[in-house]
Amino acid sequence: MRTLKASICVAVTALALSLSFGAPSYGQEDEAGTLTRQMKELYRAGKYTEALPLAQKSLALREKEFGPDDAHVAMPLNDLGTIHYNLGQYAVAEPLYKRALAIREKTLGPDHAEVAMVLNNLGDLYRAEERYAEAEPLLKRSIAIGEKTNDPSLVLALSNLGAAYSNQGRYDQAVPLFKRGLAVLQKALGPDDPEATVLMNNLADAYIQRHRYADAERLLKRSMVMTEKAYGPDHPDIAQAQNNLAALYARQGRNAEAERLFKRSVATFEKTLGPNHPDLAGVLDNLAGLYKDQGRYADAQQIFKRSMAIRGKTRPI
Repeated sequence: MRTLKASICVAVTALALSLSFGAPSYGQEDEAGTLTRQMKELYRAGKYTEALPLAQKSLALREKEFGPDDAHVAMPLNDLGTIHYNLGQYAVAEPLYKRALAIREKTLGPDHAEVAMVLNNLGDLYRAEERYAEAEPLLKRSIAIGEKTNDPSLVLALSNLGAAYSNQGRYDQAVPLFKRGLAVLQKALGPDDPEATVLMNNLADAYIQRHRYADAERLLKRSMVMTEKAYGPDHPDIAQAQNNLAALYARQGRNAEAERLFKRSVATFEKTLGPNHPDLAGVLDNLAGLYKDQGRYADAQQIFKRSMAIRGKTRPI
C-alpha cells in the first residue's frame, strides 16, 4: 500500500545555459546573439515556451553561417536542448546535447569548462529518465572537470549527482553533495542569489527523507521567498518548492496545509509549463496519494488517471 511516507518530492534540476554564470557582453552583438540574450532572459524567468522559438532561430542562424559542426554551433545546441528538457521533451533534448558535447570535445578538448557544462546537462537528462547507470559517470566527469578548472558551474553537477543519489534512496551520499554545492554557490554569488534555491530544494528533499523536518521546512520556505523576489510568484521553481513543502506537511499529518500547497503547485505548473509536463505528474501523484490516505478514493482515482495520462504522453520511447 502506498503510504504518506512514499510521497515523492519533485527533484529540482540544475541545468546550464551557455555563459549562465557570467555577465554577458552586448558589444557588437549580431542577430543570433541578440536572440540568445533575449532567450536567456525568458529562460531565467521560467518562460520556456516563449524562449523556445528564439533558441531555434539562433541555432539556425549559426548553422547557416558556420556549418552544422562548427564550434560556434555547440552552445546554441546546448541551449536549445536545455529548453526542450525543461519542457519535458527529453527525446528531443538528448541528440542536441550529444551533438554539442561532440563538438565541444573536438574543438576545446575533453577537460574544458564548456564540456563539463554539457556533460552535466546530458547527465541530468539521464537522471530524469531514471537511467542512473548512464547519468552517474557523466555527472562525476563534469564534477572532476569543474574541480580542475575551478569553474563555479561545478555546483550544477554536484546538485544533479546528489539528485540522482536521492532518487535512488542514497541520501547519505546526496546530502554532502548538496551542502558542498550550496557552499560553493553562496561563496560565489552571495547568500540570497536565486541560483541557490535549486540546491536548497534538493537538500530539503533529502532532509525530509531523513526525517529532519524542521531543517527541510526552513530551507523550502526560504527558497520560495528568494525565487519570488527574483522572478515573481509564477515560476516553476516555486511550484517545485510548494510540492516539496506539501509532501513534508503530509508526512506530519498536516493534511489541509498539504492539500492547499499541492493544489497551488499544480496551478503554478499548469500556468508556467503547461498541462502535460512530467513534473506536474509528480505533484498529481502526491496529491492523489494524500487523498488515498484520507480515504478519498474517488478523488485519488481521478487525479491518478490524469497523472498516468501525462506520463503516457511524455515517457521516453
